[in-house]
Amino acid sequence: MYSNTKKIKVLFVCKGNICRSPLAEGIFVSILKKNNLSDKFVIDSAGTCDYHVGNLPDDRAIKIALDHGITLNSSARLFTPEDLKIFDYVLVMDHLNYESVTELVKDENIHDKVFLLRSFDSDSADFQNIPDPYYGSESDFDEVFDIITKSESGFLDYLHTIEKI
Repeated sequence: MYSNTKKIKVLFVCKGNICRSPLAEGIFVSILKKNNLSDKFVIDSAGTCDYHVGNLPDDRAIKIALDHGITLNSSARLFTPEDLKIFDYVLVMDHLNYESVTELVKDENIHDKVFLLRSFDSDSADFQNIPDPYYGSESDFDEVFDIITKSESGFLDYLHTIEKI
């Protein structure tokens, strides 16, 4: 049950933390702002690999976000086992990220807080991965932006039910 003093902590996770997860972080912050819910949440993102630690998001991610009025200003960081203790929800972009996150901690209770983000997209196929646009074009970033936006809207609907926000 949601209490007025407890903030819901949400972490978005992808491989390098420069494309999908910073987009997811920025989009969700924007959705929360539009729904007057910003003060009820703590939002962050991380990567399962340390390739880009300290870097800003990919230029194409920054561009597509700006095209939608969203500023991405996070720096890439590495996901840690401590994140599973801190965050209420860990939303991963694909099955490989899910395995990387869940293998870090051998605690069965984490499976009730680690989700594939796209599992909240009602139109998603069973595969439920958000494609990695890193080696793609700007149109791939457009597609990922749309998938994340739809998935996060579904996640917010889920939170309305579960957390009573």
